[in-house]
Amino acid sequence: MAHLTSMLGIWNSNPARHTAAEDLQGLIAGSMIAALGLYLLAKVGLLTGGMAGLAFVLHYWSGLSFGLLFFVLNLPFYILSLRRVGVDFTLKTFAAVGFTSFLVEIESRFLVIESIAPVWAAVLGGLLLGFGLLALYRHRASLGGLGILAVYVQDRFGIRAGLVQLAFDLVVMATAFAVVSPQVVAYSVLGAVVLNLFLAINHRSDRYIALR
Repeated sequence: MAHLTSMLGIWNSNPARHTAAEDLQGLIAGSMIAALGLYLLAKVGLLTGGMAGLAFVLHYWSGLSFGLLFFVLNLPFYILSLRRVGVDFTLKTFAAVGFTSFLVEIESRFLVIESIAPVWAAVLGGLLLGFGLLALYRHRASLGGLGILAVYVQDRFGIRAGLVQLAFDLVVMATAFAVVSPQVVAYSVLGAVVLNLFLAINHRSDRYIALR
């Protein structure tokens, strides 16, 4: 029995490495939580930073599928990921982005929210995205795009990924004025600040040493 649970990753005697099963559950859970956060933001017409924020801007401007835009916009960044971060990180990130994009598109089939205050959607959406990203980071994955760059900068220069992401998020928010109202941007900035402060406080590679 102990051998079986070890093979499945239910019990891992080596705290410095994740098993394949542990990585799989981390990617699934992180993607599901992040997708729920994105769904809450979309429900009230808000956005966030990074590639997801840019996908929201293009979605509101063109009416194209957010999930499709999010998936396509991330494609060029996998080249950087392969060269700088590695094959394992790239494949897991590709899987997480694809699964998250899919979940956002089908979320409304399983969850119907009739009403939610924009400020509450911003805070909850930011926290859920933060939890989802934290799960992915701890399994050496991300939601692609600027997240790939943020993790690389953290590994290379020691600057926390959350703070790197915050700088890019502010740029994305500035472009949002072209497609949404200043009030929507203000709520979205609140959500982005909640997300990035959560990551800056909770995501430190020296506190979590799993390698796989």
